[in-house]
Amino acid sequence: MSNYQEPIEQLDEKTKNISKAITSLKEEVEAVDYYNQRVATTNDPDLKKIFEHNRDEEIEHAVMTIEWLRRNMGVWDEELKETLFKEGPIMGHHGEEGEDSGGLSIGDMKK
Repeated sequence: MSNYQEPIEQLDEKTKNISKAITSLKEEVEAVDYYNQRVATTNDPDLKKIFEHNRDEEIEHAVMTIEWLRRNMGVWDEELKETLFKEGPIMGHHGEEGEDSGGLSIGDMKK
């Protein structure tokens, strides 16, 4: 089964590696969710610690993959620098908040 949406013979190696990284990131984040749910539902304290450890390792794997994407796909670097480790609201860093950007918004689509 292929993850590619475009003909593989038209994709360069960098694009294929980016696709592999994004697929791995999805898998790591999904594993974080699974382990986090198991932490929340198990009644066994030792098993809970194992699940917490596993969840936290999956988070580490996801972060390493994000760092690889940041180093190999420029927009990731820009967006992470603009969004991470800042105080205040997460939304609105693109200047849309309180401004009429002239573009479509969700409310416009209902009209």
